[in-house]
Amino acid sequence: MVKKFTASATQLKPDTRYNSVLISKFVNCLMLDGKKSVATRVVYDALDKIKQQVPDEEPLDVFVQAVDNVKPAIEVRSKRVGGATYQVPTPVSPKRQQALSIRWILEAVRGKKGRPVARSLSDELLAAYRREGVAMTKRENVHRMAEANKAFSHFAW
Repeated sequence: MVKKFTASATQLKPDTRYNSVLISKFVNCLMLDGKKSVATRVVYDALDKIKQQVPDEEPLDVFVQAVDNVKPAIEVRSKRVGGATYQVPTPVSPKRQQALSIRWILEAVRGKKGRPVARSLSDELLAAYRREGVAMTKRENVHRMAEANKAFSHFAW
């Protein structure tokens, strides 16, 4: 008997506390060596710290807004034309925007050594919420690079 995969079987389940698929994706990206409970605790601790620091905002709203703020609208991709390689600006699909946003936030968090990860994560999420921080700098650099290479946009495929 051949087992068929349905869309519901492969979909990600929302997390238990906030009922959010985005938080589940974030936990899975944060997870190392299959330790999902550790990653979940880190994310929930970070959201609790956000709740303490910004009591008038819902932590889930801060989290979602931070991820949205870091999402890039455009990126550069290498395109080989003749013997030269050009950095061609291309629009980013929504799925890749979310993946890059999560990746850049986690990269920024892992770059801060000597502090608990939950604290680094809450600080970076709050910084991204305010449109500042390492992840936002990365996004601005990508946008700046795309703007600088706008002359090569006719090479887009």
